[in-house]
Amino acid sequence: MNENVPVANTGPIRLSTDKPIGIAILAMGGQGGGVLADWIVGLAEAEGWMAQTTSVPGVAQRTGATIYYLELLPARDGLKPIFALMPTPGDVDIVLAAELMEAGRSVLRGLVTPDRTTLIASTHRSFAVGEKEKPGDGIGNPAVVVDATDFAAKRTIAFDMETLALKNGSVISASMFGALAASGALPFSKQAFEAMIRAGGKGIEPSLRAFNAAFERATGKPNDVVSATPHKHFDTMPDTAGHPDLDRIVHRIRAEFPEEAQPLLYAGAKKLTDFQDPRYGDEYLTRVAALHALDRQNGGAGKGFAFTVQAAKYVAVAMAYDDVIRVADLKVRASRFDRVRKEVGAKADQIVYMTEYMHPRMEEVCGTLPKRLGLWIENRPSLFARLDRIVNKGRRVKTGTLLWFLSLYAVSALRGTRRGTLRHSRETDHREAWLSAASGLLASNYDLAVEVLNNRRLVKGYSDTHARGLSKFDRVMSALPTLAQREDGAAWMKRLRQAALLDENGIALDGALKTVGTL
Repeated sequence: MNENVPVANTGPIRLSTDKPIGIAILAMGGQGGGVLADWIVGLAEAEGWMAQTTSVPGVAQRTGATIYYLELLPARDGLKPIFALMPTPGDVDIVLAAELMEAGRSVLRGLVTPDRTTLIASTHRSFAVGEKEKPGDGIGNPAVVVDATDFAAKRTIAFDMETLALKNGSVISASMFGALAASGALPFSKQAFEAMIRAGGKGIEPSLRAFNAAFERATGKPNDVVSATPHKHFDTMPDTAGHPDLDRIVHRIRAEFPEEAQPLLYAGAKKLTDFQDPRYGDEYLTRVAALHALDRQNGGAGKGFAFTVQAAKYVAVAMAYDDVIRVADLKVRASRFDRVRKEVGAKADQIVYMTEYMHPRMEEVCGTLPKRLGLWIENRPSLFARLDRIVNKGRRVKTGTLLWFLSLYAVSALRGTRRGTLRHSRETDHREAWLSAASGLLASNYDLAVEVLNNRRLVKGYSDTHARGLSKFDRVMSALPTLAQREDGAAWMKRLRQAALLDENGIALDGALKTVGTL
């Protein structure tokens, strides 16, 4: 039964046409996205506006950022507006992305549109899991993202807000707040923005420094130029290193090697001196000097000594292999503890504990032992298996505790015995076989010899990672007899290496090797 209720004739009912300002913030854990959202809401309310914020968390660390969505609207006669709970594609006025690829994702989601959206993004990178897991260079191309955002947004402000914040002792939310103030996308004064930071009560001075630095940066030069390939920076060789052994290394680099290879040689000598000792750095120069002599004899000068340059890089990489001693050494360094404290923003009176996830195998234990003892254990499978059942277990190691710190410190102190270990012997044998194969090609196929040196890029890490890389290296090198007599052998070797770097399981490499087999 329907009941008719008389309604007074009040005229047509019209909905409000006022549109709120929609703001989307894309930020990862630790970047202060929630703080930034609270600042914006507090700022709007302090200026007499109505505001609402909601958030949708990311799925997991670096697989997606948390999206904070805000809507702001001037108050009218005490009426409360109804705000949306999440951003609608094509209906967002301001997007703030705390990382470059998150800016790209905001474009893909349709949050950025050329008719209305101001995009404010930091150009620094925090690499995603998908980028890190690839054996080769899986880093997304930042130039593609910048091109897309320039086309998709009405206005773009993009520079490295993370570095600017760190220089001022703050976090990226403060510098993003400064860039937002400079954009003029919100109708509030700079003084109102600063007052909101002061009202926070914590980290006021560092936040204000980062805010003002970002405001000036966005006002003067709003956009950074990004490149698909990172800029390579080499330290300048000093006139003196302050120690006789180190001075001798610097003098040898200047006196014995071409200018093209000197920056890499200096970087390699520094790395190996840190890895072992100055004598090890001197051994490195002696080995590269022998390769350079062969390079010069086979017309290397006409090719810019490309063989020597690549040898300077990859011989250092091969000699500074990752072993248990190296890992322990890096984990107990004071510089690492200081860096972690700085990254998490710990105060002087706060204690920071780090938990290391380690899974040693008996192979690593034998590799750390003297050569004869390590081989003796490996040659007794039953003994090796029993010991492996004891050792081969996942462990959570707290390096801040006395027991674990002293244990790792004791392992790192084995550096003096490294030259006599089984692992060092095997690394040396493998390195010399690789260099012999490359050197033997110089007279007949110079370019292929260079590519053989470049194959060392496939070998990295330790434990299972090292084993997989070594397996790929051996499979790529297995094509050398086929390619040695071909004029395009260098191009094919490069293709094989690139295929090996495409995926962890080597599926692409399998296909590439089958193709080479048909040549």
